Amino acid sequence: MSKHIPISFEFFPTKTDAGAEKLKVVHQELQRLNPEFFSITYGAGGSTRERTLAAIAEFNGKGTPVAPHLSCIGDDKARIAELLDIYKAQGIDRIVALRGDLPSGQVGLGELPYATDLVRFIREHSGDHFHIEVAAYPEMHPQAESFDLDIQRFCDKANAGANAGLTQFFFNPDAYFYFVDRIQKEGVNIPVAPGIMPITNASNLIRFADGTGAEIPRWIRKQLATYGDDTASIKAFGHEVIVKLCERLIAGGAPSLHFYTMNTTDPTRQLVLDLGLA
Repeated sequence: MSKHIPISFEFFPTKTDAGAEKLKVVHQELQRLNPEFFSITYGAGGSTRERTLAAIAEFNGKGTPVAPHLSCIGDDKARIAELLDIYKAQGIDRIVALRGDLPSGQVGLGELPYATDLVRFIREHSGDHFHIEVAAYPEMHPQAESFDLDIQRFCDKANAGANAGLTQFFFNPDAYFYFVDRIQKEGVNIPVAPGIMPITNASNLIRFADGTGAEIPRWIRKQLATYGDDTASIKAFGHEVIVKLCERLIAGGAPSLHFYTMNTTDPTRQLVLDLGLA
């Protein structure tokens, strides 16, 4: 049985009314697992702003805290300040602060071009009201010039006022432990929660990984390829891989686990139950 540590779940805003209704059910089901919080993503340049606000309004105050994602690239301070004031008025006290991606066709990075700038601005605008989570990349951000510079950028976010980190998903626990060791050697000791992606669909997983710079080990790719369209085998293999990954992370001292749910219940719920974390 695994050591009991906190868990959290990520949702993304849905594009349809049917999707929103389904997400309400997923939220209810996953809330029974007693997560520390739910995070809700925010599109490039605030492109899903209204849907994000709607999801937050739906889930806020229903037992488990919500943590809105807030990206800064291409946005101005006035709009970000408005969102911070809205969240504070709603009683929200947790934010996931990200640089984000520049929307297609938009020119210019905006007044706050980097996540460190956003963290600093949140502190200037809202003081210590918000617990701020920031992104971490155990296998290096895909646009980073070097691993050393990527480490420094994470440390800059911590020094600007971030309280904790949430990592990109990964499958190599040694990369996570090395990342934590490196930031601690720089004097940064904020907790960093591993981001966990359930494996349920090979093609989707490869697409996500290729888009984010996450590495899928060769042995996992090869094994997934042998299953072809055998969904049941892919899910069974993926579940075993992620359970063992989480067990290693927990045994090595990970402070919590953050699950990318993809707005579904079963894969994440089964992982949490089999790990004894409910």
